[in-house]
Amino acid sequence: VKAVEWYQKAATQGHAKAQSKLGFMYNIGEGVPKDAAKAAEWYQKAAVQGEAVAQFNLGLMYAKGESVPKDSTKAVEWLQKSAAQGHARAQYKLGHMYNVGEGVPKDAVKAVEWWQKAGDQGPAEVQLVLGRMYYEGDGVPKDAVKAVEWMQKAAAQGSVHAQSMLGVMYIMDNGVPKDRILAYAWLNLAAAQGNKDAKKV
Repeated sequence: VKAVEWYQKAATQGHAKAQSKLGFMYNIGEGVPKDAAKAAEWYQKAAVQGEAVAQFNLGLMYAKGESVPKDSTKAVEWLQKSAAQGHARAQYKLGHMYNVGEGVPKDAVKAVEWWQKAGDQGPAEVQLVLGRMYYEGDGVPKDAVKAVEWMQKAAAQGSVHAQSMLGVMYIMDNGVPKDRILAYAWLNLAAAQGNKDAKKV
């Protein structure tokens, strides 16, 4: 409640980060009653000032049609602004929009470009997606070695699917030299976290 009071004071004076934080508090209903419309208002004020987090959150609201009319084109506009400032989650979401052709023409190459930027910043979910795309040759030339590189990054962060896929790649001599010990290690890690596929291998 106190946090909201201070954010409100700064936000009404035009402080972009405070406006973004206040929008977030309204969005999740912390210290104030949950109010998506008020959240969108504050996000909008911060977003037009160039605040990357607010641009991302506003983009998501337009993508979902949450308290604003659903508008994929507007969603992409805001996500693009945030992603250009290096916001990893915006880059990931923008990649998804290009991958499915939502608000922009479908473009797997552009999807990979944005996911690559996000993946370099470390989110495991993005690294897993990139690994799969290189593995399948979707939007990029098929490249098992690059697939393994991204899978290893995601697996090291605890991604169960990446651990399972990596284990299989070590068994099949795909992108890495065949290594039953490493295969067992990765599959065992995935199985310990409840991955059924890893248990079957």
